[in-house]
Amino acid sequence: MKKRRVVVTGLGVVSCHGNDADQFFEALLNGKSGITSIQGFDCAEYPTRFAGQIHGFDSGEYIEKKQARRLDPYAKYAIVAGKKALESAKLDQTSLEKINKERAGILIGSGMGGMQVFSDGVETLITKGFKRLSPFFVPYIITNIGGALLAIDLGFKGPNYSISTACATSNYCIYQAAEHIRRGDADLMICGGSEASIQPIGLAGFVAIGALSKNNEHPQQASRPWDSGRDGFVMGEGAGVLILEDLEHALNRGATIYAEYLGGALSCDAYHMTDPDPQGKGVAMCVNNAIKDAGISKEQINYINAHATSTLVGDVAELNALRLALGSHTKHVKINSTKSMIGHCLGAAGGLEAVATIQSIVHHKLHPNLNLVDPIEELSAFQAVGSKSEDFKITAGMSNSFGFGGHNSSVIFGPYHS
Repeated sequence: MKKRRVVVTGLGVVSCHGNDADQFFEALLNGKSGITSIQGFDCAEYPTRFAGQIHGFDSGEYIEKKQARRLDPYAKYAIVAGKKALESAKLDQTSLEKINKERAGILIGSGMGGMQVFSDGVETLITKGFKRLSPFFVPYIITNIGGALLAIDLGFKGPNYSISTACATSNYCIYQAAEHIRRGDADLMICGGSEASIQPIGLAGFVAIGALSKNNEHPQQASRPWDSGRDGFVMGEGAGVLILEDLEHALNRGATIYAEYLGGALSCDAYHMTDPDPQGKGVAMCVNNAIKDAGISKEQINYINAHATSTLVGDVAELNALRLALGSHTKHVKINSTKSMIGHCLGAAGGLEAVATIQSIVHHKLHPNLNLVDPIEELSAFQAVGSKSEDFKITAGMSNSFGFGGHNSSVIFGPYHS
């Protein structure tokens, strides 16, 4: 069966650089770091005390005030980013009434879910007893509630669920949402990921793993993918959401098309619970399958928004895998890491990085790699973007996301051609 073409018609973000996709990308192009000292709880005794945290978030008119007071931040981020993406797609209330809502779906995931609500609930149970636990406790901690509440607001009755594959979550959701459109299950999908785990138990968990940078003296220099001085990743939070649409559906309503979704793939390392396979076989298979799914040659890939978290092992493993998949073509590939400026947003990372990739396609510009002072040897096989943004025309751009458990995901976008 011939696959239907899928295009991107809307972009939505909630980020440490604001809640507007253009403002977000402008900050990236300017090399602005969103990494700051953690506020909102006392972490003075923690070895890591900074993150790409969202400060002063206000859901405004996007969520009913009473609901907003109760919801976990991750769900609020998902709803706001989803509605921002609809605005970007020029789908206001009047326009939404003209589409078939039975063929409009939502696939927004989260790696961690409602951690603040869960943590608060456990404290209530311990200090006040089970009778004082909120009846909203279970609904507000589950990873599918953000997308479910968004569907209730919009009346979307098509495919609606969440995927949780750690830091690969967003790309899994984007890939599956595109497949629903390709197969004819839906005409329009809101998809991506949301995360809000910068709170005591979330920070403590990653501290316990030993995965975080401890550069408290210079937090804006702490996230340094591929730099020899990197000492771990920096936590981030937010949401990144796309509107994917069947091409004919988009053209019929006169939508602005930002880019085309060309293809994607998923795989598993089946190697270790937290460490990547150093040989990169699982990632290489994922990359090759994504290229095959896109129906292009590897030579058409000229840009990669890498997973590149700034960990000692992960950064090298990804580059090794890309060299295994692309061979000598890597010397023609531009590569950068959005995480150098916003940190690692876990389940939301792929969504925010997909927005960055698509904006790069639209504006013919690549954002810089922040803090890349002394590149590791493995990076020399690629054309790493420098400390300033660069003009560049993308033919096909790949965005990679990998997660604990060995989950790998690659999605490919390109300019739309009629």
